Amino acid sequence: MTQAITVILVDDHQMVRQGVRAFLEKQPDISVVGEAASGAEALRLAADLVPDVVLMDLVMPVMDGVETTRRLKQISPGSQVIILTSYHDDEHIFPAIRAGALSYILKDVSSGELAEIVRKAARGEAVMHPHVAARVMQELRGGPRANAQLSSELSERELEVLRLIADGLNNTEIAERLVISEHTVKRHVSNILSKLHLADRTQAAVYAWREGVVEKDG
Repeated sequence: MTQAITVILVDDHQMVRQGVRAFLEKQPDISVVGEAASGAEALRLAADLVPDVVLMDLVMPVMDGVETTRRLKQISPGSQVIILTSYHDDEHIFPAIRAGALSYILKDVSSGELAEIVRKAARGEAVMHPHVAARVMQELRGGPRANAQLSSELSERELEVLRLIADGLNNTEIAERLVISEHTVKRHVSNILSKLHLADRTQAAVYAWREGVVEKDG
C-alpha cells in the first residue's frame, strides 16, 4: 500500500483549517498530520513531523507566511510549500516564491483541484494560479520590475551595505569601507535579508544587480 501524503495546515483562521482538513481527510492518499495557527507553531510541527506538503497562509500575525516558508525550508528542505491565500499582487507573489514556495494558489480553488495540487506538490510539481503564472512569466521575460519597490524599504545605510555586498566585499571589508564595526555590518546584512525575504548574501547580490541598486558599467 502506498504511503499517504502527509500534510500540515498553516492558517491563523480556525474555520479555514477545519474546512480544508475536512475535505483532505476524505482523500485516501492524503493525511493531515498537523495544524498550526502561527508561523512559530508551523516551524515546530515541521521540525517534529517533516511533512511532505505544507499548505501555507500568507497573512498571519507576528511571523507572516513568507518568513515562515523561508525558515521552514531550512528546517525541512524536503517539505513542499503550497501558498494558499487570497492575495495575488506582486508584493506577495514574488517574496513567497523566493522564500521557497513551490506552488501559489488562491483560496477560491475547488476542493478537487486542491487535492490534486497537493498530490502534485508531493511529486515536486508546481502549480500556479493563472494570474500568478502570468505575472511570473512577465517577470521572466523582463517585464516591469516586481521587486523594485522593496529597495525603498531599506535605509540609506542598508542600501550602502547592499551595494558593497554586490561588489563582492565581505563583512570585514564593508566595515572598513564604511568605518563601522563588523557587528553593525552583520546587523545590517540580517536586516537586508529579512526585509527583502532573501536567503543569503548571494541572493542579495543578484537582487542588487537585477533591480538596478548597483549601476552596471558601460
